[in-house]
Amino acid sequence: MTNPLLDPPPIPPPRFERLERAVASLLQTRLDIVLPQAEAVLPLEAAARGLGRTGAAALNLNTRPYGAMIGHWLRQAGATVIGVDVEPHKAVEPEAIENALRTNPEISVVSFVHVEAASGVRNDAPAITALAREHGALVLIDVVASTGAHEVRLDDWGVDVAVIGPQKALAGPAGISIAAVSGRAWRAMSDNPGAPRGSVLSLLDWKEQWVDSDKSAIPGTPSPLEILALEAAVERVLAEGLQRVQRRHRASAAASRSGARALGLRPYAGDADAAVVATTLVAPPGIDARALVERARADRHVALSSGFGKLAGTVVRIDHTGQRARLMVVLDALEALGAALNSSSELNGSIPAALEAAERAWSAEEARSLA
Repeated sequence: MTNPLLDPPPIPPPRFERLERAVASLLQTRLDIVLPQAEAVLPLEAAARGLGRTGAAALNLNTRPYGAMIGHWLRQAGATVIGVDVEPHKAVEPEAIENALRTNPEISVVSFVHVEAASGVRNDAPAITALAREHGALVLIDVVASTGAHEVRLDDWGVDVAVIGPQKALAGPAGISIAAVSGRAWRAMSDNPGAPRGSVLSLLDWKEQWVDSDKSAIPGTPSPLEILALEAAVERVLAEGLQRVQRRHRASAAASRSGARALGLRPYAGDADAAVVATTLVAPPGIDARALVERARADRHVALSSGFGKLAGTVVRIDHTGQRARLMVVLDALEALGAALNSSSELNGSIPAALEAAERAWSAEEARSLA
């Protein structure tokens, strides 16, 4: 018996190198690209441990959950971490970053998450990176959820390390990730005696064994299925066009927010701070978001989930990430959510009105993007 998932052919190093170039082209960056064969949390930790060091000071945006994790890894690496706390439903104010940098001139690293998919909040990456570079600090940014949905301009922003997860807006595999690294970051890691070496958490090992090598052997044991899946995902995005993919995400977010309001639901994140990869909605008072989602998904699979962590019982998420950034996906989710609200006598709007509002918002965003 044969199975296409078993006994895949080995990936030749030239093909792996071509994939790196395709990723760099997609990201429009000249930074070095490495492809750790693990979920994106691994290169995030690797970057934090490589840049964090005893005696260094890092400014970290304490968004939950991933911003807090980056701060934790920086501390474990020995850095003094100065945190900027933010209300979960809001983006950080650039003034807060500016004040922290002015008050703490010793800061040498600024780290933050561009889009926290759990809360549906987007931080102002261009403003934050500009302040960090003006200060002379290295910039570590998590663009796992935003790449492919929001505009991400690593070179223009002056990013030193960016980590991307293909499983989000790029609609690729979760078992391989992307790290883009600047020369400044490589030098900082090389000068850090505590930077991981001989470890899966070592980006420096990738640099020595692959980036600076003749590229005749892929480091470690390559994962053919993950590599092939990332290759296919990148090819699909490039074929559709990155701007078109981003437009689908913007239209999906506009449709979700308009339709949800017509159901009587309030978006968790304000319009100015909202991400376009998922729409977070506040569950009605007295209604557990988890139970509401369970009712909505009782008869069919729709792109709905409850929040994570502290938001688990209070927030409902419409997931319109990657290939789910489609009008029909949003309409199905709104219809199921409306029916669940109606079954608990908490529907303060109209399902037909919600679907109509969503379609209008989608068309308006499409027209605005094409103007």
